[in-house]
Amino acid sequence: MGHAFEGANEVELGGVTPEQVWEAIATGPGIDSWFMGGNEVEPGAAVRQAFGGYEPSHPVTAWEPGKHLAYGGEKGPDGRFVAYEFLIEGRDQGSTVLRMVASGFLPGDDWADEFEAMTAGGEMFWQTLVTYLRHFAGRTARPVTAFGPQVGDWAATWARLGNRLGLDRAPRTGDEVALDGVPGVVYFVNAQTAGIRTADAMYRFFRTPPSGLVAMHHVFANDDRDEQAWSAWLGDLS
Repeated sequence: MGHAFEGANEVELGGVTPEQVWEAIATGPGIDSWFMGGNEVEPGAAVRQAFGGYEPSHPVTAWEPGKHLAYGGEKGPDGRFVAYEFLIEGRDQGSTVLRMVASGFLPGDDWADEFEAMTAGGEMFWQTLVTYLRHFAGRTARPVTAFGPQVGDWAATWARLGNRLGLDRAPRTGDEVALDGVPGVVYFVNAQTAGIRTADAMYRFFRTPPSGLVAMHHVFANDDRDEQAWSAWLGDLS
């Protein structure tokens, strides 16, 4: 059976130039600063990623610096594919409009759970990109990916995450919090993800199928914790 999908997001970014947007979406250090894993871009040719032992290489299908980038779309033996397209438009008074379209196909009759997780993760990636461009444009982050334990009770886990942030409940978008004593704000939450922005980092927590807990952080400064330290941190939430 399978499921074809397509989703679009658009934002106007005041005080952000098309060149800054292009740097964020079309260079390895730029993508490292908001997406996931380690990334490498061969201009006009390919976007390569390394995440949790998975190392895809996506062909570039559109390359107009400062205006248009598209990559992906290669199909697997079962028809699976994901493709990304970014359209950039400079506006008057120093603003830039960014539009992103993600499309693809998930094979099989059990696509629903994967699609739910992909949709939730995609929302977080988009919100992280927007947050990066509004607050960190021009800075390069160190990506930190840490895997935590399997979780049985997600409501309890999110509540404990809220407790670690100084809340008496699960976090909500807009909450002012403190992560290990560092003040920040929850910039986005949905049923499977939570993201916190501080002055020098974006800390993100993901539920991954079927019941894994993963941290995908972007650290710009003032936090030297590695993957092992963050895995232990996640273990305290279970």
